[in-house]
Amino acid sequence: MKILYRRCAGLDVHEKSISACIRIVKNKNEVEVVEATFSTFTEDLEQLRDWLRRNRIQRVAMESTGVYWRPVWNVLEQSKLNLILLNPQHVKALPGHKTDRVDAARIAELAQYGLVRASFVPPQEIRELRDLVRRRVHLQQDRNRVSNRIHRLLELQNIKLSSVLTKLTTATARSILEGLATATTMKPEALALLATHKRVRDKRDQLRKALRCTLTDHFRFLLRELLEELDRLTGKMKLLESRIAERMQPHGDLIERLCEMPGVEKLTAWTLIAEIGVDMSRFPSAGHLASWCGLCPGNAESGGKRHSGRTSKGNRYVRRALVQSAWAAARITRQRTFFTTFFYRISHRAGMKKAAIALAHKILSLAYIMIRDGSTYREQGPDYFDRLHPERTRTRLTARLERLGFLVHLEPKILPSTS
Repeated sequence: MKILYRRCAGLDVHEKSISACIRIVKNKNEVEVVEATFSTFTEDLEQLRDWLRRNRIQRVAMESTGVYWRPVWNVLEQSKLNLILLNPQHVKALPGHKTDRVDAARIAELAQYGLVRASFVPPQEIRELRDLVRRRVHLQQDRNRVSNRIHRLLELQNIKLSSVLTKLTTATARSILEGLATATTMKPEALALLATHKRVRDKRDQLRKALRCTLTDHFRFLLRELLEELDRLTGKMKLLESRIAERMQPHGDLIERLCEMPGVEKLTAWTLIAEIGVDMSRFPSAGHLASWCGLCPGNAESGGKRHSGRTSKGNRYVRRALVQSAWAAARITRQRTFFTTFFYRISHRAGMKKAAIALAHKILSLAYIMIRDGSTYREQGPDYFDRLHPERTRTRLTARLERLGFLVHLEPKILPSTS
C-alpha cells in the first residue's frame, strides 16, 4: 500500500490520559515508531501539541470518545495541525489485541495509509452555535417534563382541566392554575370565570365540573413549586433564544431563505445552521448529508434478499427538527403545497411515519442546495406530479371512474388562440 503521510500520529484519548504514537517513514521505507503518554490537563495538552510540532507531524488522528476528545481538539487546533476525527466503529480493535498503546499505534498506521475516513467537525463558530441550540433543546425537554408533572398532579387530585383545555400552557390554563395554587377558598365557579378567551368562554360549565375537587395545602405547595420551575425554564429559554438570535445575525439572509420552505420555521433553520454549518464542501452530495443525519433508508441485502430497511443512526438533533417540520408541512390545510402532495403520495403506499422521514429527507436535500448555491426555494405546486406525467394521471383517473360504473370519453381541450 502507498504511504500518504510520512509523518503521522495517532491518539487514543481517555478521561485522564492520552496514549500517543508517532510513525515516521525514514529512507528505504523504514518506519520509526515513537510512543508517549500524556495527561489531560491543559498544560499537558500543550506539551502534547509542542511534541507533535517538534516532530513535524503532517496528520493527527484521534477517536471520538465521548466528550474527552473535544479539549484535545481545541488545543491542537490552535497550532494549525492537520487533525482528523475517527468514528470508533471504523477502527475496531482485533479480538485479543486491545491496549491503549496498541490502539494508538493502529490509529496512526491506518491514518498514514489513508485507510480511515474523517468525521465532520465544524469550525469553532459553528460548534458554539451548536452548543447553544442543543442547550435550548434540552431546556425545552425539561419544560415538557414539568408540564407533564403538572398534568399528573392535577389528575391525582381529580382535576380534569386537560379534558376541557387542549394545553396547560395557555394563558387561560395558567390563570386557572395560579388560582388553584394560591387561593384557599376560591370556588369552581369563580375559577371557571377566569376563562375569558372567546374560544373557551363557552366551556365555563365544563370547567366548573372539571375543577370541582377538595384542595389541600400539600397540593397547593406542589403546584406552586412546579409553576415556579416552569417559569424558571421559560425564562432561561427566552434568554437563550435571544443569545442564539444575536449569534445568528450574520446568517440572517440564509435563515430567511430556509424559512420560505413550508413547515420550516426559525428554530429549524437555526438547527440546520448549527448542526451542518454553512460550508457544504464537507458533504459531496445531498445524499451524503442525508445519510450523515440518519434520514436515509438502510441498505442491507444478502443472497439476493433485502433485509431491514431501517434508517441508520445519525444526527438526532437535525433528524428531530426536520421530522417535526415534515409533519407541520404535511398538515398545512390552508394551502396545499408540493410538500403536502409528496407526503400523501408516499403515505398511501408506505405509511405516515415513512412518509414523514421521506419528506424530512426532501427538506434536507433542498436545504443543502440552498446553502451550497445561495438559491431560494421555488414552490412546485400541489399538481407537480400530475404535470410531470399527465398521461399517467389521465389513465389512473379514467380507470377509477370506470370502476365506479361510468363510461369515460376524453377529448383534448382546445386552447384559445393567442394571436
